[in-house]
Amino acid sequence: MRQQKTLRERIEARIARKRGEDVFLPREFRDLGGEDQVLRALRGLVREKRLVRLGYGVYGRAVVSRLTGEPILYSPNGFLGAARQALTKLGVAWEPTDAERAYNEGRSTQVPVNPVVRMKGRFSRGLRDGNRELVIECGPR
Repeated sequence: MRQQKTLRERIEARIARKRGEDVFLPREFRDLGGEDQVLRALRGLVREKRLVRLGYGVYGRAVVSRLTGEPILYSPNGFLGAARQALTKLGVAWEPTDAERAYNEGRSTQVPVNPVVRMKGRFSRGLRDGNRELVIECGPR
């Protein structure tokens, strides 16, 4: 007789299948179990260093650093790319800042270093990875 997989194993399998995505929201796993069970399983994956918590209800794929042994965000586009992916999944309208747009268009040689996005709507959560926090500019009204 085949043994049924636990909720945690099913969540891990779904995360492994989503190759292009680095950010996950608990509502993506709603069909696997109850909200409390899903949150408990995600917290367990954070404890096991398989995921990192980026903010309220936002989790990112993690790898363990060889230097410190602590989990770090695994995203090809870095924290800014993961934060933008999270904002898109949350349904928040955003756009690149003027400084980033100027650099991308070749009008400036200053490389934007801090993770900054301009919001078109409202967003009251904070997104952070370790000591890096997403800075939010207010867009035109």
